[in-house]
Amino acid sequence: MAPMEENVVASKLEKLFSMKGGKGEASYANNSQAQAIHAKSMMHFLRETLDNVKLVGGDDKAFVIADLGCSCGSNTINVVNVIINHIIKRYEALGCNPPEFSAFFCDLPSNDFNSLFQLLPPIATYGVSMEECLAIDNQRSYFAAGVPGSFYRRLFPTKSIDVFHSAFSLHWLSKIPESVLDKRSIAYNKGKVFIHGANEATANAYKRQFKADLAGFLSARSVEMKREGSMFLVCLGRTSVDPTEQGGAGVLFGTHFQDAWDDLVLEGLISSTKRDNFNIPVYAPSLQDFKEVVEENGSFVINKLEVFKGGSPLVLNKPDDADEVGRALANSCRTVCGVLVDAHIGDKLSEELFLRVERRAANRAKELLEKLQFFHIVASLSFAQ
Repeated sequence: MAPMEENVVASKLEKLFSMKGGKGEASYANNSQAQAIHAKSMMHFLRETLDNVKLVGGDDKAFVIADLGCSCGSNTINVVNVIINHIIKRYEALGCNPPEFSAFFCDLPSNDFNSLFQLLPPIATYGVSMEECLAIDNQRSYFAAGVPGSFYRRLFPTKSIDVFHSAFSLHWLSKIPESVLDKRSIAYNKGKVFIHGANEATANAYKRQFKADLAGFLSARSVEMKREGSMFLVCLGRTSVDPTEQGGAGVLFGTHFQDAWDDLVLEGLISSTKRDNFNIPVYAPSLQDFKEVVEENGSFVINKLEVFKGGSPLVLNKPDDADEVGRALANSCRTVCGVLVDAHIGDKLSEELFLRVERRAANRAKELLEKLQFFHIVASLSFAQ
């Protein structure tokens, strides 16, 4: 009997996965404008979270920020700047000198940290105050470091972080549920590469994995966060109670992307088994899904938890140009999951796949723009008293 082919994506997800690095057309750096727009629209929620941080006097202790799932674009740097500016203003309002600041940029080891660090401006010259530094272009008012590792486990020493921030990351699962890839299981996701429109057993397997992952995330942060700290989290969410209806994520991965995989099968370029063994490790939770995990964990109190309409993930110069819409959708898909597709079917077939995504999206451009709307779960958490 021939040995079974290894499912590279399933077995090595943590080592493989990252947003597409570099500066190419499909790179995260060139396809994360929508995330920036969505983040900006939620900035008032972030500032409310920062107001919940209890400031501690004393110049001997740094104020420490960690961005979890930082990826490799400028969005994470912009968020850190917002956090530091806001905390400085709070110290000034109290008539106190602000402390030094330290920022940790955290993601999986496969993340393109080099591209991220190249975006960081140099730290301010010794003797320049933080206020002066913030007023000078291309000056950094904080010490920076990269931390490779999964945020579903411990990353930092006990009680070392003042503010945790994580945006557009927690919907990515730590692994594809084994039952989804098991032909003997009722959760086997036959004929699909995502859970949008899948059977209930498949969706529930993903739901259980999401809850287990979020529970691990919260347990790790409960050890690492200072008692006076706060946490601001944003992830893809859904408004439907039905987990098989994945909202914007479903449109992104469950329509033209799914059909492109079917094209490869029908054209004989890959087998149906090869398609079925690829599953996007994403779960867009409902508000109730998220709330249940936080309450079961018990370490944190919910200061804010709501579903926020973020809008389209596509930023277009000419929305009426169907070809541009097609390219934008293909690049959006490729940016976030292209690394996994490449690992599963190889670079050449991956190129064929995304060409088909582009053509299919262009042919249904108007309908696509009407339906492709992202909703986000927004959560502000602090320690339960």
